[in-house]
This record gives sequence, C-alpha cells and structure tokens, in this order.
Amino acid sequence: MAQISTTEKPQMQQIDLNTLNLQQLTQLKNQLDQELSIFQESLNTIKMARSKYSASKEALEQFKGDWNERQILVPLTGSMYVPGTIKDANNVIIEIGTGYYVENDLDSAKAFFKRRVEYVQEQLEKIEMMGIEKSKIRDTIREVMEKKLSQFSKELQAKKREVE
Repeated sequence: MAQISTTEKPQMQQIDLNTLNLQQLTQLKNQLDQELSIFQESLNTIKMARSKYSASKEALEQFKGDWNERQILVPLTGSMYVPGTIKDANNVIIEIGTGYYVENDLDSAKAFFKRRVEYVQEQLEKIEMMGIEKSKIRDTIREVMEKKLSQFSKELQAKKREVE
C-alpha cells in the first residue's frame, strides 16, 4: 500500500495513494514539486548565510589583538577599497542581523560566529532532510501514477479487443 508519509507523525494524516485518481495524484505531485522548489531556494539562501558567517569567523581567526595602528585596506564595495588604520584591535563591530551592529571583544565575536555557523548548519540539515522525505513521497506518487496509467492502458486495449 503506497502512503503519502514516509514517517508517521501525529499531526500528519496518512493517505493510501492507490485510492486517489490520476487528477488528485497529479495535484499532489505538483504541490510537492512546488514545495521542493521552495526548499531548494531556502537551501541556497541558507548556504549563502553559512558562507558569510564562515568567512567572518575565518577573518576573525586571522585577526590579532596587537594590530593597533596597523594600516589596512577597508572595502567600500567588492572591488573598491580605501586606506584605513586599526584603532582598537581588541574590539570589533559585528552585524547581528537586519542592520543591527554590536561592538564585541575578539573572543566574543569569534564565539558569536562559531554559534551562527553551527546554527545555520543545523537548519540546513533539517531542510535537506525534509527535502529528501518530500522527494521520496513524490517518487512514490510517480510510481503509483505510472502503475495507474499502465493499468488504464491495458484496460483500453482489452476493451478495444472486445469491440473487434
């Protein structure tokens, strides 16, 4: 018996896919295709966030507390820089989200980005698992649809032979 849920969850209703007609199966498959597309977009967004946080964490790992008065290039865009001087190498200003910034010491900033990378990785893995489950369900629906189409085709051929 083909069922819509690969894992039993209390809030989910199980459906025997064999009881659905082709139109219902097609609608269900299309809905899953849309959900999988959204999951893929979410994965891409989360991967970009993970990359951003990882890059910040790695940059802080290279940063030294004794770099006071060191000359650096400050990026204005991805390809334009201005010269600058580090005034306080023991403290950095980090973006904590949606345009909010906080001044932290180096160790706190490193810990912040470490936690962020771990959190984003956990979310990435959760979405990947949901996507895998949805893909399995979609594949099961395809199998049931193919079986029903094959059965329908055989029935048509049998009726055609009866008429002849």
